[in-house]
Formats: sequence, structure tokens, C-alpha cells
Amino acid sequence: MKIKAQNALLNYYPSFFDTQVARTLTQSLLSEVAFSQDTITLYGKQHNVPRLQAWFGSAGYQYSGLLMKPFSWTPSLLAIKEKVEHFSGYQFNSALVNLYRNQHDSVSWHSDDEPELGKHPVIASISLGATRTFKLKHKESKENLTIPLVEGSLLMMEGETQEYWQHAVLKEKKASGPRINITFRQLHK
Repeated sequence: MKIKAQNALLNYYPSFFDTQVARTLTQSLLSEVAFSQDTITLYGKQHNVPRLQAWFGSAGYQYSGLLMKPFSWTPSLLAIKEKVEHFSGYQFNSALVNLYRNQHDSVSWHSDDEPELGKHPVIASISLGATRTFKLKHKESKENLTIPLVEGSLLMMEGETQEYWQHAVLKEKKASGPRINITFRQLHK
């Protein structure tokens, strides 16, 4: 399903994995991935990242003063990556895997616009587990979008999306179970 918005190319597929496959993948990733709670530097102060995460690929990744060293691909991540690549036609060489333990875990407003991702990066985002609200806001017009990322869904962000939009998964008041989010990227050296 194409989501219409200025300066964005967004496609959302809520049933990319059926529920049973999504639940099996969630359990596999929980046992395969060595999640950790990292520390980032914002405005000169150290803060715990409000979620658990792990980086996969052939090179490290840096944001907010944090250098993430890559893990080797797990069997489940490779299977997910191959399905996403076959479906989308894009090749990915890295992935950030986030574990949102409950409604208190979050990621604040940001764009995936680091130079090593290129001018118009393609981000393929897989959601497993609990549904969480994905928010987007245009950097200039302040237009807002809200997408409930359901279990087994794929969100493709392409074109100028990272240049003109920020996105977030904010803390929620309503109780929520765990959610794994995988964002596949093409890292350029």
C-alpha cells in the first residue's frame, strides 16, 4: 500500500509475514541476537538508549557518539533479509535490530541520514511482536503521518524520505508487549 506524502516514497505491507511465521521469527531472534543497552551522548551528556539493540553487517555504524560493532548474521536474520531483498529488488548489507521491551521503550525523532547511507537511502523496516505507533513529521511543512506497525509488517522508506522527514516510535501510555524492529540498510564506505 502506497502512502501519499510530499517528498516521501513510503510503501507499507501489513501482512509481509503471516502471524505464525512472525511469531516463530520473533522467538528465533530473541534466542539468536545478543541485544544490549548502549549509551549515547546527546548535548554533552551520556544517556542509556531507551531500548535494546544490536548491529549486523560487515562494518561498524556510528550515531550520537556511539560506535556499534557488527555481529555476524544469524540464520533468522539472513532468511528475513533474503525475503525482503527478493520482494523489494534492493540489496542490503547491514541491519539495526531493536528490541522494544514494552511501551516505555522508544526511539526519538530522527532521520536515517548519516553520510554512509548515501543521499537517498532505502530503509526496509520489519516489525515483529506488539503493534507500535510509527510517527513521521515533515521537517519543513510539519505534516504528520501515523502508521500502526503491526506484527509481520514491512515498511519501505525510499527516495527523499530521510532528507525531508523525521520519524519516531514514542513511549506509549497503553501497556504493550515486546516488539522487534529490523531496519535493513545499504551502508556505503
